[in-house]
Amino acid sequence: MNMAFSPVLSCPTIPLSNGLQIPVLGLGTSHDGGYSHDAIVYALTECGVRHIDTAKRYGCEEKLGKAIRESGIRRSDLWLTNKLWPGDYGHTAAKGACLDSCSRMGVEYFDLFLMHWPESLRPGCSNREMRAETWRALEELYKEGVCCAIGVSNFLVAHLEELKEDCSVVPHVNQVEYHPFQQPNKLMQYCRKEGIVFEGYSPLAKGQVLSDPTVLQTAKKYGRTPAQICIRWSIQNGVVTIPKSIKKKRIQENCQVFGFQLEESDMAALGGLHDERHVSWDPTNVE
Repeated sequence: MNMAFSPVLSCPTIPLSNGLQIPVLGLGTSHDGGYSHDAIVYALTECGVRHIDTAKRYGCEEKLGKAIRESGIRRSDLWLTNKLWPGDYGHTAAKGACLDSCSRMGVEYFDLFLMHWPESLRPGCSNREMRAETWRALEELYKEGVCCAIGVSNFLVAHLEELKEDCSVVPHVNQVEYHPFQQPNKLMQYCRKEGIVFEGYSPLAKGQVLSDPTVLQTAKKYGRTPAQICIRWSIQNGVVTIPKSIKKKRIQENCQVFGFQLEESDMAALGGLHDERHVSWDPTNVE
């Protein structure tokens, strides 16, 4: 795993295919109570977080922009990821939605902009055609510098293969659900072969993994919390990891995962927990 350490913090970074360095640990946001102004400011100012992940879908772009400004962190020191909702797919709609998101957040660019889901919500053409048309809009935004990198979320191998055939820029990132219970290793291998950085959300399986006996036993062995064990396991597998929390104590805990390393036997034990469960969206049946 090719990691460098960011000069801003003790958080390692992983290189994208275009040479940019994405921090391997970030803070996720979400809708339905998944945003806290105080938590964001605390993460940025007290915990050294420099990677924030959000989406139009979450409805917190304006609030997040305000929190970033309040933190005093320079825009150039922050990695900011946003996502395009499927209702905004299509060439013209996608470009307009990205610019609108920039405006709502009060920023001139996104470090990473993702297609949120492989299925379109717009009628009139196939998912493949809509994905290709939308991706070409993201390619233009990339060339124009509005997005420093572009990628996808919840895409499977078949979706990525079609995109590769239809378009010219290979996604820099694919963000999918990833935790000990959900380990899409074939997708991960494909992404690495194609130079696509693999990013994982829901690393704690929305809390389900925290009571697993293997996780608890490993946490006891290292004197760490179950959450820290799962986040460390994900990062040690070379996955960019974005746990979500609105509690300051949890955010601080989730950031303290670079002072230890899991032994191979423990990595393997956690790797053996895969049972194919999804705690979020499952794109398996999206054509």
